[in-house]
Amino acid sequence: MTDLIETKDLSKSFGDFVAVDGITIQVEAGQILALLGPNGAGKTTTIRMLASILRPSSGWARIAGKDVVKDPIEVRRLIGMLTEHHGLYTRMRAPEYLEFFGQIYQMPEDFLRDRIRELLGSLNLDQEIDRRLGEFSKGMRQKLALARAMLHEPAVLLLDEPTSAMDPTSARLVRESILSLRSSNRAIIVCTHNLVEVEKLADRMAIISKGKIVAQGTPQQLKRSVLGDPIMEVQLVNPLDGSKPSFPAEMKIIESRESWIRYSAAQPRKTNPAVLNALAAVGHAVITLSEVEQTLEEVYLRVVENGQENLHDA
Repeated sequence: MTDLIETKDLSKSFGDFVAVDGITIQVEAGQILALLGPNGAGKTTTIRMLASILRPSSGWARIAGKDVVKDPIEVRRLIGMLTEHHGLYTRMRAPEYLEFFGQIYQMPEDFLRDRIRELLGSLNLDQEIDRRLGEFSKGMRQKLALARAMLHEPAVLLLDEPTSAMDPTSARLVRESILSLRSSNRAIIVCTHNLVEVEKLADRMAIISKGKIVAQGTPQQLKRSVLGDPIMEVQLVNPLDGSKPSFPAEMKIIESRESWIRYSAAQPRKTNPAVLNALAAVGHAVITLSEVEQTLEEVYLRVVENGQENLHDA
């Protein structure tokens, strides 16, 4: 696969303050990367460097092979960007607003008209075309700003909190729109604090703290590397009553009560059948055997609070 977004030791300082400190990431065509971190961690500064808005102090970044310092105009043609503050022109109407930006991108008139109709329809804004943007709710403005970012079908999308302030229905619609944009010729970075959203959207995630990437990988990789082996829970029909099944050695019991057991297993496919066989051998019927959910919130909090580093593609 082709890396559409690449950085190497990307850094940005403002005087003595280091906002971004040696970030290295790659996002392939067809991938969505979630960039997570506390407020002030360096996410927005990173996005602005990728968009050729801020010049890096050191290191480099490329968008579809174009250097963000050497080819800023070409980079800006290749990206679509959704910022935290949209800068909408409130006296315009939605079609006029999108047409204005389409003309900036020198999009053919017929194609632009069809593209505007398509985007407004897909984001449920086609019933609002006669209203001025100043009358739009915050969620509607967010959707229109997303339409603007997608207007010219960019190779790279940089989305900062794309579902902020949206009701659940609109947020789901936007998530589905983002997923539909994943393709073999597009890469997406999503900055978000919504960890449920990360689970639904991201192929990979990177956690940034104090300007540095402190963890990077797939959600499952980071769960395993930060939280340890998967935890399983087996529920029994009857209490154990002191019986001692011959559990496999690789099973590590975490907690045991009258009629349930929690244990960790590095290789559940191997361990779980052996656990069931051991219970059956002493006459215990099983109601359920399931994995205990380990959340990205636990991963995020542990990484940021403990300042763990070098958790990259575990």
